[in-house]
Amino acid sequence: MNELSYWLLRSDNQVLTMVGAVPETIFPRGRAADFGNPEGALLVGQWQGHPCYAAEIEGLPDLLGGELVPVRSVFGLAGAEAFALAGRATQLMDWRKNHRYCGRCSTPTTMKTNEFAMACPACGLLAYPRISPAVMVLIQRGDELLLARSPHFKPGVFSALAGFVEAGETLEQCAVREVREEVGVEIGNLRYFRSQPWPFPDSLMLAFFADYVSGVITPDPSEIEAAGWFSRSALPPLPEPVSIARQLIDAACR
Repeated sequence: MNELSYWLLRSDNQVLTMVGAVPETIFPRGRAADFGNPEGALLVGQWQGHPCYAAEIEGLPDLLGGELVPVRSVFGLAGAEAFALAGRATQLMDWRKNHRYCGRCSTPTTMKTNEFAMACPACGLLAYPRISPAVMVLIQRGDELLLARSPHFKPGVFSALAGFVEAGETLEQCAVREVREEVGVEIGNLRYFRSQPWPFPDSLMLAFFADYVSGVITPDPSEIEAAGWFSRSALPPLPEPVSIARQLIDAACR
């Protein structure tokens, strides 16, 4: 860590970026000593051909032109690759923080040197970074798309339906169940679109297109605030381009 490297530094759930920098230099570059030798720095990958470390810091360091921003903002500032790296760093820092003690016997854990795993020296349990698979489904009926909004969305924004995969469930079974539970509709002809790591906090989103088969939209009030059929030419406000939900909807409208 004494080499010149890029750093993903997080304070109060925000990451440090360089104000006015071009996307390639969005993250600060320096040596560990330049940032106060942050404890427990993690090597999370490379940025612009140089090692990139991640670490927690207290407050904003004395760095000219530095600004703390939410992880989501990294996409708009520097693009998808920078956002993915910031998301990876966030998930790994959260994983280590949440597994400081063994979940089986409560012994303090140590991080293995050859892989991302927190090891219990007493009982041998290994805790790997948590990944929570979630299925997203965009339902099509002729020219129309079924979109819904959660009470947690920004005002007015609608999106595709989504939900977490349950134990013992396939992705296809999850898609059918979630749609049925959330809006009371039956679907068929599932087609895989693509996936996206989503570090809020540790999801892996797997997106599908599906065709409407039957049923009347009946939103589950505990999860869905509103839902309806929208023409591709008259869509409501949509999620930000950083999300796979927006990419899924955009692909359906091409």
